[in-house]
Amino acid sequence: MNSHLHPAFAGMTTHPTILAHCRPGFEAECAADLARIATRAGVRIDSTLVPGAAFVASATHGLDRARWDLALSRMPPWFARSIFVGDGPHGLSERDRITPLLALAETHEPPFATLWLETPDSNEGKARSGLCRRLAAPLEAAAKEAALMVSAEPRGLRLHALFTDSTTVFVGTSRAATGSPWPMGIARLSMPRDAPSRSTLKLAEALLTFLTDEERARLVKPGMRAIDLGAAPGGWTWQLAHRGLRVTAIDNGPLKGEIADDPLVEHLRVDGLTWRPRRAVEWMVCDIVLQPSRIAALVAAWVADGHCRRTIFNLKLPMRKRYAEVERCAAIIGETLEKRRLRHVLRLKQLYHDREEITGYISLE
Repeated sequence: MNSHLHPAFAGMTTHPTILAHCRPGFEAECAADLARIATRAGVRIDSTLVPGAAFVASATHGLDRARWDLALSRMPPWFARSIFVGDGPHGLSERDRITPLLALAETHEPPFATLWLETPDSNEGKARSGLCRRLAAPLEAAAKEAALMVSAEPRGLRLHALFTDSTTVFVGTSRAATGSPWPMGIARLSMPRDAPSRSTLKLAEALLTFLTDEERARLVKPGMRAIDLGAAPGGWTWQLAHRGLRVTAIDNGPLKGEIADDPLVEHLRVDGLTWRPRRAVEWMVCDIVLQPSRIAALVAAWVADGHCRRTIFNLKLPMRKRYAEVERCAAIIGETLEKRRLRHVLRLKQLYHDREEITGYISLE
């Protein structure tokens, strides 16, 4: 075993293991995600988490892959960006990594539609991204030659190889129906030149994460009306106006850049916590910095009172008991809407562009 691997992982076996990527520092919350899903799937897991590692490895007992995938589809994780089932850690030779990787791939029910070489999203992991890029093309060519990859693979099975250091790897698979659409669960987005703040990337990623291509085309159309609570300096307003929506930006602070003069934008300098529209809108978005439970109550009330049909919002998390706080917020939203007998969808996810926060989406069915 490579000496650079953290000792906490050294005792793991090659029995089925669940691997999950997460934001560095949120390993405990990621492990709580896996425990919640495992309980529903009837699986017992023992998680190994190292602070700052940016991934969690959970040894499984009694894993039924079909039941696990069903539980994952019905209970998407909040903090785990990407999850796959595999085994490891496996040691590789610096002289030849491709041959043993192909041998490991053979044990994971090929063929595969996609091959993802990954690292943890940590400073140490980023240092190995060049290795993954160098290996990707020759490994894919060798996999195709060995008939391990088929572009029309009907299961949409992805092969993951997670390099924890240059010669140590976890290998496994995820399915397109339940796994992240991006390697490591990271949506790679470019910062728009005209956007007034990087917060615009949060809303862009949220729309990619919570809505399918068909839903975005149908539900985020030019001419729709939207409200942005806590709009300044205008990153979320820019994202909506850029898509052709007519936006009412609510904030006592100023909008910056070209968005301040955009004809699709009306800026009202009023209190975002108390202001309400005269008529309902399709969307309300909210990035107000406030206690998460108060934001949960606010957005739930907007939907329950008929002011909007859909909302995307951020919950700024406390330093401790973050998972419990998210559970509390989910309960507040659920109870508020269920009292009105409103059928709804609630999704929560810590996005790549989030920091000490989690993003939510509510939609009436």
